Amino acid sequence: MNHGGASPNAAAPPLLRPLLDGIDMLSRLDGWLGAGCLVTLTALMLAEVAVRALSNVFPWVPADIPVAWEYSSYLMAATFTFGAAMTLRAGGHIRVTIVLARVSPATRRWMETVLAALGVCFCGYLALAMVSFTWRSFESGQTSISSGTLLWIPQAFVTFGIFLLTVQFVARFFQAALGLPLEDLSMRAGEVAE
Repeated sequence: MNHGGASPNAAAPPLLRPLLDGIDMLSRLDGWLGAGCLVTLTALMLAEVAVRALSNVFPWVPADIPVAWEYSSYLMAATFTFGAAMTLRAGGHIRVTIVLARVSPATRRWMETVLAALGVCFCGYLALAMVSFTWRSFESGQTSISSGTLLWIPQAFVTFGIFLLTVQFVARFFQAALGLPLEDLSMRAGEVAE
């Protein structure tokens, strides 16, 4: 799935490689979903500004879009969580590498494996908590006070993004343990523009 040639998972054991390549495909989907949410968020905010400006000129135009701020918050949360898995795989998360840069390759590999396992635990717990939270909203039929939107719908998007990040941490654990590349440079923004 690497645009520039061989998959970064090419050296993985034959049974594990399709799983790791599949997770990379999900991470790319994750990035595109995040980009789609960001475009939608931008369009909604521009529409809000346009409606506000037009309402100053034409009295029959409403002064705002009633759901703009509420839906913007949903889209912002989805943008952050949908972009997380691809960002992790592309190496775009902010990291403090002062310790990793000063240790041997074997120690670095061990540390990356442990850190990926911690990422699986933390994000897995967060994903399970969000599944529970979303399920309770679904069962109770909870809606937004201002728009009547069923809250489980935007919560499900955020939950799915966190789930994809957890899956990417699982892949990172195996990649670190096997000494495979931890980053797919073809997923970086510079690669898309080139």
